[in-house]
Amino acid sequence: MLSYRHAFHAGNHADVLKHYVLGLVLAHTKLKDKPFWYIDTHAGAGMYSLQEGYATQNQEFEEGISKLISAKNLPAPLQNYVTQIQSFNHESTLNFYPGSPMVAESYMRADDKMRLFELHPNDYTLLSENFAGYGRQVKVEMQNGFKGLKSCLPPPPRRAVVLIDPPYEDKQDYLYVVDAIKDSLKRFPTGSYILWYPLLQRPEPTEMIDSLFALNLANWLHVTLSIEAPSLDGFGMYGSGLFIINPPWTLPKTLAETMPVLTELLALDATASFTLDSEIE
Repeated sequence: MLSYRHAFHAGNHADVLKHYVLGLVLAHTKLKDKPFWYIDTHAGAGMYSLQEGYATQNQEFEEGISKLISAKNLPAPLQNYVTQIQSFNHESTLNFYPGSPMVAESYMRADDKMRLFELHPNDYTLLSENFAGYGRQVKVEMQNGFKGLKSCLPPPPRRAVVLIDPPYEDKQDYLYVVDAIKDSLKRFPTGSYILWYPLLQRPEPTEMIDSLFALNLANWLHVTLSIEAPSLDGFGMYGSGLFIINPPWTLPKTLAETMPVLTELLALDATASFTLDSEIE
């Protein structure tokens, strides 16, 4: 299924949560001198215009990144994320929003490498153009990311951050995610795996998370952000979540301090809330 285009949703509340946490994980990962890989299974186009094209149809960024851009006195970790997004724009404008590969690129050092997978031919073309000139540091492949991930593990430096965020238009994606995690942990048990998923009024997301908990992982973090009450008709995404395997030990404290602020900023009604649970040895 190749109908999904992330440009429709660029900069929305789910992107904010995902990219904020991704930045925290990568910032911690690069504290060590040893190189690491960043692997993105569903990379998208890499950069999105907020002034023309798909993003302007629903303007979901107005309920996401725009609210943070205009916020005052943000906690330092959230301000760092906002500053990063602003670095892709001129002064106080908000014309572009980076996808996860471009967010990650900001943390890459000369010896670090990126492996980006995107199956949609148009987004693959855009992604390749956005990363043209990076040489061997960045490899872009038009391939199913679940299959491509296998070829990357274990990475030569034995350090990696893996982002898995399929569109979930196909219900099978929930099963593919669990299978990918199981296989990846066999190949590379010490990697940091960031799994994004939508909060929906259907059983598959909950069943997927239950299956991950059933793996009896030693180190994990689970954070969700709900921005509004689920719709009465049962359709639509009312929030999103991240399940992280082998997270930085500093992440629970940082999120405990900043998720209340993020929830208040992105809330669409009084039911907005977040959850945060972790177990780190």
